[in-house]
Amino acid sequence: MDDMYRELILDHYKNPRHHGELEPADISYQDDNPLCGDVIRIDLRVDSDNRVQESAFSGQGCAISQASASMLMEEIQGKSLEEIKAYSREDVLEMLGIELGPVRLKCAMLALKVLKVGAYGVQDWLDDE
Repeated sequence: MDDMYRELILDHYKNPRHHGELEPADISYQDDNPLCGDVIRIDLRVDSDNRVQESAFSGQGCAISQASASMLMEEIQGKSLEEIKAYSREDVLEMLGIELGPVRLKCAMLALKVLKVGAYGVQDWLDDE
């Protein structure tokens, strides 16, 4: 089973979905993981009901960080910002389908962090921390 998930991760890494930038975007946020150098930027266009109409990610990093971002971009199409705010670490780990150690876990969670900060708005996220 792990092999199937590893192949899926490599496919998303080599053929990322929703890769690029949206100009203009309703929501944009970028962050990095200074320990390993991964960088993720996520752009969203939302409709009047705050549902994601388009999403894109850009950046650089390891296969786990880039695949995680690609999988999240596929997953959030049509979702509301409230639904995105409810995404958890477990949701991302389920998408990836493999066990990760502490270092790789940070790689996998970077896209979720960037997505959630964007969904909450930077100031709201900082106020909640």
